[in-house]
Order: sequence, then C-alpha cells, then structure tokens
Amino acid sequence: MMKIRKLISNKYIRGILLVLAGLLLGRLIFHRSYTEKISQEQTADESKKTIWTCTMHPQIRMDHPGKCPICGMDLIPLIHNTAPINPAAVVMTEEGIKLAEVQTSIVTRQKPVKKIQLYGKIQADERLIQTQPAHIPGRIEKLFVNFTGEEVQQGHAIAQIYSPDLVTAQKELLEALKMKEMQPALLDAARGKMRQWKFTDNQIADIENSGTAKTVFDVYATVSGIVLNKNVNVGDYVSQGAPLYEIADLSNVWALFDAYESDLPWIRKGDRIAFSIQSQPGKEFTGTVSFIDPVINPQTRVAAVRIEIPNKRNVLKPDMFATGILTAHLATLGNSLVIPQTSVLWTGTRSVVYVKLADAKEPSFVMREITLGPALSNSFVVQDGLMEGEEIVTNGTFSVDASAQLEGKPSMMNPEGGKTNTMPGMVMPGDSKPGTKTSLKGMDMSRDSTKTRMN
Repeated sequence: MMKIRKLISNKYIRGILLVLAGLLLGRLIFHRSYTEKISQEQTADESKKTIWTCTMHPQIRMDHPGKCPICGMDLIPLIHNTAPINPAAVVMTEEGIKLAEVQTSIVTRQKPVKKIQLYGKIQADERLIQTQPAHIPGRIEKLFVNFTGEEVQQGHAIAQIYSPDLVTAQKELLEALKMKEMQPALLDAARGKMRQWKFTDNQIADIENSGTAKTVFDVYATVSGIVLNKNVNVGDYVSQGAPLYEIADLSNVWALFDAYESDLPWIRKGDRIAFSIQSQPGKEFTGTVSFIDPVINPQTRVAAVRIEIPNKRNVLKPDMFATGILTAHLATLGNSLVIPQTSVLWTGTRSVVYVKLADAKEPSFVMREITLGPALSNSFVVQDGLMEGEEIVTNGTFSVDASAQLEGKPSMMNPEGGKTNTMPGMVMPGDSKPGTKTSLKGMDMSRDSTKTRMN
C-alpha cells in the first residue's frame, strides 16, 4: 500500500492519468455529436426521396418505382421536395425525368411547310375522249375492232356497213355523171350529198370511174386512241351519226386526287404533286395542279384536285391508284414559331405547353397557355404565348402535367391550381403517416364491430 501511494503521488504518473481521463471523456462527447449528425443527414436524405404515383389513380403514393397496384401502369415521380423558384413550377428529379422519358427542345422560327398526302386515280383526259360515229345509215356487216381496249389508228377501217340509202345515192351520182354536160348542177348536188356522208373526193372518183354502185362501205376511224366503249355488234342497224365506239387518246392523262376540306387552304394552282403507282415501284411521277374542284362532293366531303401528265409510253392506265405528296407553303405566314404536335395538350378550348425554367437548379416546368395557328404535318404554328429560344417539353408532356395536377400546381384541367382530391379513407401503399395507420385501425374496428352486430 505504501508503494502504491508513492506512485500516485508521483507527478508524472498523475499527468498520464489525467490525459487518459480527458481522452475518454472527449470520445464520449464527440462520438455522440457525430452520431447525431449522421442521423440528421440520413433523415434529410430520406426527406428528399422521390414520391411515386399513378397518373390514373393519384391516391397511390410509393417511395420507390414500380407498378400501380390498381391498374398496373408504371408509376411516375411526383415531385422533389426542393422548393422551386416559381411557386407554380413543377420540380422533377433527374431520375424521374429519365423514367418518364421527358424530352425538351428549343422553340425556333422556320418557314411553315406542310406535306399533304393525297390519294387518287388515273383517268383519261376528257378533252381527248371522242366518239366514232356512223356517217351513213344501214346495217353493220362487219367489225374490224371487236373489243374494248383495242388500239385504233386514224384512217384505218373499223367497220363495214350495208346502206340501201347509199346505193340509191350512188345510182343518182352515176346518172348525174351521164348528164354533166347538160345539167352540171345536178352532178355537183349528187357529189355534195356523198360528201355529207364523209366520202372523200378520191372515193367519189372511184365510184364514178367504176360505173357501178357498191352495196357495202368501209367506215374509217377519224381519231387515234384506245377503245373505251364498243356500242354496236354485227347485224345492228344504225342511223346516221349513231356512236359506234368511244375512243380515248391516252398520250396525256389526268391524275385526280381527293383533298379534304382542311387541306384545301394549302393547295394552290401551280403546286407540284409527286405521286407513285403500284405497277411502277420506285418510280416517281410529277405534275402541277391545273384544276381544283369548286364544289365539295356531298357524299365523300372531298374536292377533286387535278394534275396533267404526259403518257407517251402508256405506262399510266385509267383507274390506276395513285398516292401523292404535295409540299405546301403558306407565303402569308413567313418565318413563324413552329413546335411539335407532341408538346401540346388540349382541353377543348385551350392549348397548353410546359416551359422549362432556365434559371432553376433542378429541372422545373411551368404550364403556359398558347394560341395555335395552322396545323402542319407533325407540328403547329404558334401565334401567341411563346418566344423564340424558350425550351419546352416535347415528349412526356402528359407525365409532367400529371405531376402538376397531383401537386396542386396549375395544369391542363386545373389552370388555377389546387390540391387534387383523393379518396377518403384509402390507405396509400408505402404511406407511413400515423393518421393513415389510425384510419386503417378504425376501418378494421368498424368492420369487426359490424361483424359482431351481425352475429
């Protein structure tokens, strides 16, 4: 005991003991502060976790991505708890933007161009369709053109006709020829009658030289083309001027396209239409608009747009289907703001887009109402509401709008903002609020009490 007291009384030993006691006390104090700091940081990280919800069932709340337990749709991120610069803005996390496939683009000015797809048919040029008549009355003895689609050359014989009237007229011609010295006027009258039946001077001279009347005469084609309709058969009696054939010259044809009322403001005479047909894959035909029907078809609600095309090789045949593209320009618009159609949400009377805030630290979007102009192929002309250089959502617009609705921010269906009503008494999956557990307990108790009363 005396030795221990001497050691304690030693100043050197006493200093070492004091240092050890200080280290132990410091560890106890600072370790507790460090533990509290870690706990606070974990709490802060948990508070920043993204809330996931369903666009069709906003009452669903989860702290992790997945499927909606009601409809099976993919959950979308609600918001990040960071307070935005603009109180009406919707803030989303980078992870939420990737999962919702939200994409943006810069609003630019460009010349409005619309590509209009048209459908139509090839038809014969009505100005080149002619009727081959019978110039003399009589009975059809023979046909040299027997079916539709057959090609006819001008000046070729197409039929033979037996005509009693023409036999009489020939006899009168021959008798007048005998008296030409005494009555030359009678001969001129007989020849004139033959010319009215489309006999040429050479044919008349052959009759005069032969001295006999013919009973059967050839009918010669007055036009060249393709037979569209055959109106007579062998043995038919025809009168003077009766139509024998309908012949079309297909060296030039029409392409008639159907244009809807909404497309008519974009179509002008002189516009070029490029079209293709199935029988010539990979080949493109072009023509200019020469006529726009001023009357809308009451059954189909379309107007005919016509172009004229040369058809020397007879590649284009009547009633072929044609698919055309017309690239239209509206000169009255000039350079205008043009945005994709996917960026616009409609409410019937309003058109809205979501604009990305440029000065926000995290992706933030605010709804803005705009005024749309004419619709292009896959875009719209904007008349008011946007400025050049602004960044708007072009893909995933509905997801951003759903987040705005769930957060009570101005949205497509709720321009003034306000909290979305949820179903009372519904237990939210992943909800850890004490009130929810109490509500669930109350529901269970009321169910048990009801069962007790029923029993």
